[in-house]
Amino acid sequence: MAYWLFKSEPSTWSWDQQVAKGEAGEEWDGVRNYQARNFMRQMHIGDRGFFYHSQKDKAIVGIVEVCAEAHPDSTTDDDRWECVDIKAIRPFTTAVTLDQIKADERLAEMVLVRNSRLSVQPVGDAEWRLICDLGRTQAD
Repeated sequence: MAYWLFKSEPSTWSWDQQVAKGEAGEEWDGVRNYQARNFMRQMHIGDRGFFYHSQKDKAIVGIVEVCAEAHPDSTTDDDRWECVDIKAIRPFTTAVTLDQIKADERLAEMVLVRNSRLSVQPVGDAEWRLICDLGRTQAD
């Protein structure tokens, strides 16, 4: 299993909206960055990810799971753009803020710290476990 981080502005797509989609999940559409698209092409069903609220909150608020592998993004006719579908698994008891992540030297090499603008990014195994502990949820 691989781990990822999915960033969304809560005013555009929030954790609550993701949860409301239930088991069917929702396309992680609208990504127009080649690196982020290429990461989605690497994802497999069952991979887990952090759901990150960007802009004002700047915090990881829950865990999602990839429920459909890369396929054409339905929001464009341009065949260069693909997306995956994700479903909500569980919220964090305590949101893990970007400030907390940046303050922890064990997370200094995390992509979120080094390239906070990238909307879809990989998360290392140790980073995953540490952030799950900070968010008070069981790491898978």
